[in-house]
Amino acid sequence: MTDERTLSELPRAEALQLLASVPVGRIVFTHQALPAIRPVNHLVEDGNIVIGLTASSAVALSSRAGGTVVAYEADSLDLAGRSGWTVIVVGVARLELDAEAVLRYRARLRPWLSGAMAEILTISSEIVTGYRLGPAVPAAQPSSQVAEPIVRAAE
Repeated sequence: MTDERTLSELPRAEALQLLASVPVGRIVFTHQALPAIRPVNHLVEDGNIVIGLTASSAVALSSRAGGTVVAYEADSLDLAGRSGWTVIVVGVARLELDAEAVLRYRARLRPWLSGAMAEILTISSEIVTGYRLGPAVPAAQPSSQVAEPIVRAAE
């Protein structure tokens, strides 16, 4: 077994599919002119990330004025195997104003915090970057260039 590892970039569709396969990620936003990161549960629908917010959510305050640019990250890592993937999405976070969509998202989201979901936030997926970390795959040699073992006659 090789100990070498590689990091390979994922296509957008695969990255969003992996993001949708896990229930929790981290939203990165600006709060009081400083970067802030919060773990949140999410769902992915039509390329958008959807999260529920509590009434006093700091990210809701920064999203009220027509939207704000945020980053969203989720991953799945195998610490023992030193492998896994990570997906980072950069997009505009906006409060969902469509009442029907809000009801639909509230029914599907399962917040980890107690209390009612005050608002729903959607994040567009303007930039999607995904990476998979895993064992290095040895480069295949063309069959015509495979070295023959050296056999020496006994002296």
